[in-house]
Amino acid sequence: MVSFKIDGRSVEAKEGTYLLEVALDAGIEIPHLCYNESVKPYGACRLCLVEVSRKGKSRMTTSCNYPVMEGIEVLTQTDKVLRARRMIMELLLSMCPGDKLLQEMAEEMGVREVRFKKEDKDCILCGLCARVCDEIVGAHAIQFAFRGDRREMVPPFGGEAMNCIACGACVVVCPVNVIGMKEEGDERTILRWKRTLKMKPCKVCGNYFAPWFQLEKFKEKAKLPKDFFDVCFTCRS
Repeated sequence: MVSFKIDGRSVEAKEGTYLLEVALDAGIEIPHLCYNESVKPYGACRLCLVEVSRKGKSRMTTSCNYPVMEGIEVLTQTDKVLRARRMIMELLLSMCPGDKLLQEMAEEMGVREVRFKKEDKDCILCGLCARVCDEIVGAHAIQFAFRGDRREMVPPFGGEAMNCIACGACVVVCPVNVIGMKEEGDERTILRWKRTLKMKPCKVCGNYFAPWFQLEKFKEKAKLPKDFFDVCFTCRS
């Protein structure tokens, strides 16, 4: 365990954990979009900026990927930090001006106008969907493509995401809710990745509960019996 201070408050945390995680657990709110405790920190959105003092030197850094250290002092609400966050929020809003979550966060942060040229995008390029797909699901179905203002998250070659198992994990973690999932009859579609898969019915209740392709992948990976997914999760419990 290491001891340090956040906004003058003494805190203890396990060595190797990151500032944002510790702050949130301690009830100290720091705005963030690209952070999820299930995957490795990435520091994409930059909203979680804080000021860290160590050995007499101070600097601003993203808190989601800054490891806790003995004796550091962390400030989350200095004028310098708040100005930087507002600037980042302006940039995000200029890229995705129609997003409701960004609008709400901007209002809470006191951002009243955007001084940059507005674009017409919806994805904030946080990378959470791809990180969950890679690190948790293991499907590796989507990835970043291009650079600069042309950067986007897409399936390989921009078509249907052929490795996508339609599990919906990316839909759940997307902070701005732009991926989308639809179920009609015996089909599930992940809208943004143009992936439609047939669903398997439960042998007990008859309800469709998961894509065949997803269940076969899980059985193969976990070396499960052939009939393991014949019954849905509700009926099994």
